[in-house]
Amino acid sequence: MLKLKQVLKGLGRPQSALAESLKLSAATIAQLINHGQWPRSLDSADLQGRIRAFLVESGANDSDIANAFEKVDPPYVNTAGPALNEEPSGEDEPMLLPKQTLKASTRKVFGMFRDPFDELQSAKDMWVSPDIRYVREAMYQVARHGGFLAIEGESGAGKSTLRRDLINRIQENNDPIIIIEPYVLASEDNDTKGKSLKSTHIAESMMAAVAPLERAKSSPEARFAQLHRVLKESHAAGYRHCLVIEEAHSLPIPTLKHLKRILELEIGFTKLVSIIMIGQPELGVKLSERNADVREVVQRCERVTLPAIEGGRLDEFLRFRFERAGKDLREIIDESGIQAVAARLSQTGRRGGRDESISLLHPLAIGNLVIAAMNLAAELGVPVVNADIVKGV
Repeated sequence: MLKLKQVLKGLGRPQSALAESLKLSAATIAQLINHGQWPRSLDSADLQGRIRAFLVESGANDSDIANAFEKVDPPYVNTAGPALNEEPSGEDEPMLLPKQTLKASTRKVFGMFRDPFDELQSAKDMWVSPDIRYVREAMYQVARHGGFLAIEGESGAGKSTLRRDLINRIQENNDPIIIIEPYVLASEDNDTKGKSLKSTHIAESMMAAVAPLERAKSSPEARFAQLHRVLKESHAAGYRHCLVIEEAHSLPIPTLKHLKRILELEIGFTKLVSIIMIGQPELGVKLSERNADVREVVQRCERVTLPAIEGGRLDEFLRFRFERAGKDLREIIDESGIQAVAARLSQTGRRGGRDESISLLHPLAIGNLVIAAMNLAAELGVPVVNADIVKGV
């Protein structure tokens, strides 16, 4: 690392202030200060002069300015004193990045014309692990044969992708299944926060999907009787019906309880509606067996969690995505970079009084981190993303 880091700390100036003064990204400055990696796209002598000017304006003495670019050993983690409390550079923080996009200059440097983590264009673009394959098949079987399924997963885990895949699969196979998707935009679990999704709204969505030309009855009782009738008629015509509720963690408890009534709509031994709920981990809290209000729902509902990608499959996932974009993975990122991505998106938390490793290796988080690393590598003139680049993001 450069002595410049200690000089800035002594002046009380953050690295971000230097980055702003030089009109460079904070990641570029972090790479320069922590690893002595100068941007290849800029003249080093000119950049040193601009940094010296910043130090002069900040009140640095002549000795510090003269020695700012000397390389020094970084402090060990068990070193006592101020080094333990220095400003975090963001190198080792496993925080998630906001949405990242490939810059035009990055596309040119790496010879890429398609973002490997962009919206999937077809089912062939979908990477399937054993865990994802199980959830995928569970959804399809519930849609075809009936059942009540709740899918829980973190934001960016691929829940919406699986929903789109289910609809696409049913269309491609010409399965006689009507998918019913209530409108859940801005849905909240109570009317104080926003607009809650009620059973009447779900019934209206079902009527619109199954019998779009039939005018709904005005009273709730007549409307539900009408819904039962049109479902029977649709079933007699050879159709099955699957209610898919996304953002299900925002469902109010009363609506969750009413889903049991919808599930009980039947003709003989045949259930007329199957239900798939898709939501974030908060859905699991609402469906807890200790929650007496929804006990009858929990007893009938199969719960499946969409886990993070296993660290050992990260290379497989990245290789698949870049191959779909027409690029060999090793032309983009080396083994040390992949290991750094896995380390960056892992953190330790406490659960049940014990330390536990928590993986954030979900497709969205992986994509954002790799794209940010590619942009930084292109900016610094580094041909392949490595561990230092990933740490510098």
